[in-house]
Amino acid sequence: MNEFLTLMKSELVLTGIIFLLLFIKIGKGIKNESLLPLIQVLLLANFIFGFFLNQPGRLFGDMFYTTPVIAFQKNILNLGVYLISLVCADWLRKTPHLPEFFLLMLSALLGMFFMISSANLLIFYLSLELATIPVAAMANFDLEKKRSSEGAMKMILSSAFSSGVLLFGISLIYGTTGTISLPLLGERLDGSALQILAFIFFFSAFAFKLSVVPFHLWTADVYEGSPIAVTSFLSVISKGAVAFIFMTMLFRVFEPLHATWHLMLVILSIATMVVGNIFALRQQNIKRFLAFSSIAQVGFILVALTGQDYRYHMNSTAVIYFVLIYIFSNLAAFGVAAVVSEKTGRENIDDFRGFYKNNPFLSWVLALALFSLAGIPPTAGFFGKLFLITTGASDANYWYIIVVALNLIVSLYYYLRLVRAVFMDKNESAAEAVPVNAPVRLGLILCGAGILLTGVLSWIFDYIHSL
Repeated sequence: MNEFLTLMKSELVLTGIIFLLLFIKIGKGIKNESLLPLIQVLLLANFIFGFFLNQPGRLFGDMFYTTPVIAFQKNILNLGVYLISLVCADWLRKTPHLPEFFLLMLSALLGMFFMISSANLLIFYLSLELATIPVAAMANFDLEKKRSSEGAMKMILSSAFSSGVLLFGISLIYGTTGTISLPLLGERLDGSALQILAFIFFFSAFAFKLSVVPFHLWTADVYEGSPIAVTSFLSVISKGAVAFIFMTMLFRVFEPLHATWHLMLVILSIATMVVGNIFALRQQNIKRFLAFSSIAQVGFILVALTGQDYRYHMNSTAVIYFVLIYIFSNLAAFGVAAVVSEKTGRENIDDFRGFYKNNPFLSWVLALALFSLAGIPPTAGFFGKLFLITTGASDANYWYIIVVALNLIVSLYYYLRLVRAVFMDKNESAAEAVPVNAPVRLGLILCGAGILLTGVLSWIFDYIHSL
């Protein structure tokens, strides 16, 4: 029992919070003004507790396993959910279904935890469904907006299709290897044509979840139609969790097929960066802008996975480090967008022209986030991109790294275009001063501090690598 409580502590604590919210909902209920601070305290306590009692072990006939690095990955996601509860506090406070929203979001997070710890393809598939279906309901949370319903419909249809593709791939893998146990699976792969086909189906399902080109077509519409709190969750938490498990699958399970998936990753990473950058140049809605920006960022994550250093864990370290940085950077940008959208109803980039005149705090937070996403020193985004590209260059594919560097230059343009609009463009009807409540201000300060300190404090990268 002690081993069960220790190894599954993250899942058990999260389940406890979910049941507490359920009891509050079916009881007399609590007003949002009192319930939201309670949830924020619980999420903060969950994050702090995530640093303790992290031991390796296996449960349920080796179908569930955990290690200190897996516990750290889960805690990164805990941090992201806590920051979302802060930076999107204005919208959360006004929604009439606050308990239901967090029930759905924490249920999806619980599915991601089981997905990261799964050592069996069946458990992995069930966990993926638990991590996906609640998000489709969350995307439709703005019930009075047609765009929200449209985004939710596209989300559920694309998720259902990708789940079907994944299940077909799993069936082919089981048919050719005779096992659904991930440790045994790696030993039985021989690179036959049918196994490669099965892997392509398997890979395609991950590509849908990560918005890898050409499986990205649902992303911008879902991001635009969803509330910004949901968009933030999709952009950083969902993508981060899928990046963690995808990395593990490639390096520990499908390593015998390395020659196949290495070429696929090189081609798709270039396509993802190019398409994400080109479409980001054309966007006027800030949520669609950040959607295509996140697609381009996924392309850079794939660059690290193509390197040859996975036997020395440098690829994994670079990806985990970048996801941590990405959470701070993207949530800072989405946090500013959420405040402006909630207070003024404006979501277009042109609405941010002259924004600095009356909103210096929000402007500097947004600029810091965009600098980090662009990879400009001394922000943490620079170090994150540096380690991703350095890892990807470990096999001396210089032409590939040149293409990646050119895409970095293109991304600089559209990020700095928004910075220029905020600080330099003149606007006679500049946006009025937007009030920032204490929880939102705290969340934005934490994101800004994370953007600066995660890069400057080198021991964070060393700590991840030590795990």
